[in-house]
Amino acid sequence: MKNKICPICGGNKIEMETSFTVDFQTGVVVIRNVPATICSQCGEEWLSNEVTEKLENIVSEAKKQKLEIYIKKFQDYSLAS
Repeated sequence: MKNKICPICGGNKIEMETSFTVDFQTGVVVIRNVPATICSQCGEEWLSNEVTEKLENIVSEAKKQKLEIYIKKFQDYSLAS
C-alpha cells in the first residue's frame, strides 16, 4: 500500500473487507467481503479501481436480471473476468 496514513484523520489505513450496498429503484444489491483499505480510526473506506470496476459489473448484471434482492460474496467473482 502506497500511503498508510488516512488523509481524513491521520489514522492508520489497513487492508480489510467491507460490504458494498446499492439501493436502486427496482432492487437492492449487497456484496459482502469486498477487499478495501479502511482507516482504523475513522472508518473511511477506499476501494481499488479494479475492485470498483468489478462491483459496477456485478450491479449492472443484477439490474439486467431485474433482481429485487441480490446478495453475494465478492470472492464468488474473479477479478480477471
